[in-house]
Amino acid sequence: MSKVLNEIKQRASLLGKHIVLPEGEDKRVVEAASVSVKEGIAKITLLGNREEIVRENPDVDLSGVTVIDPLTYEKTEEYADLLYELRKAKGMTPELARETLKKDYTMYGALMLKAGDVDGMVSGACHSTANTLRPGLQVIKTAPGTPIVSAYFLMIAPECGNRYCEDGCYIYADSGLNQNPTSEELAFIARSSAQSAKAIAGIEPRVAFISHSTKGSAKHADVDKVTAAVAKFHEICPEVVADGELQFDAAIVPEVGASKAPGSPVAGHANVLIFPDLDAGNTNYKNTERLGGFQAVGPLCQGLAKPINDLSRGCHMEDIVAAVAITALQTQI
Repeated sequence: MSKVLNEIKQRASLLGKHIVLPEGEDKRVVEAASVSVKEGIAKITLLGNREEIVRENPDVDLSGVTVIDPLTYEKTEEYADLLYELRKAKGMTPELARETLKKDYTMYGALMLKAGDVDGMVSGACHSTANTLRPGLQVIKTAPGTPIVSAYFLMIAPECGNRYCEDGCYIYADSGLNQNPTSEELAFIARSSAQSAKAIAGIEPRVAFISHSTKGSAKHADVDKVTAAVAKFHEICPEVVADGELQFDAAIVPEVGASKAPGSPVAGHANVLIFPDLDAGNTNYKNTERLGGFQAVGPLCQGLAKPINDLSRGCHMEDIVAAVAITALQTQI
């Protein structure tokens, strides 16, 4: 296990948080529930029929894991009432609320979170990002003062190290959700990412706004968007060190940063990288993972009023355990 992840798990274990995993039908999720409890990372509630889960996972020890069947649980009616109240202006009826909770366990988990019965939710191992985030946006909503929900990856350097990664990890955002954010949205994504760097990775953020240009080396509307985002970020988050526009190498390679952006407080030493659009963010995280040997943990959500995290459908059990620990830490933001 990487040092970064080990520290994240240790800090999470001190909080005693309660995380719901709605996908009891997925073997990886069931195993992750068991491991999370055994390692003391968090209390876990798993959604599904206990007999079916045990039958499909005979080698997994579920002692200490709470299993709730939404079809029979005593609070299901209460959650249906809550869903109706929250969504009746959008056409929700009491009957539709009950039917929804029989089928949509991600929504069920989000309502448990809204009701305060759990502290966070991790889903997406066998559901799309849209299916995971829709309940969060509908019933949890955005955090006060945060106009946009975004997704980042925690990029953890390989055990052999990386000569440019001074802190052992990077935050890459937005790498999973917003296709083409505006300048103002980029600034708020950066603010959330700086908060995540501190609370989750335990590092002091040095924020670089990434572009194909460094300090005016190219002229284009896309560059103007990034420079406007930097100006907005300095306005809303003046206490955090940030700079841009910077090319990727100017952001993380000291000698390139010194050459292309002399005097920059960030160039060559960035640990939070804000990409101008989803194409750049998603492509760069995959490049860093596959070619650079980094571990990509995410996509992790930021900007919601309570923590909900999405999983890649290709995730491994260890990725789910890491997401549980990170979700527990997000309760402190």
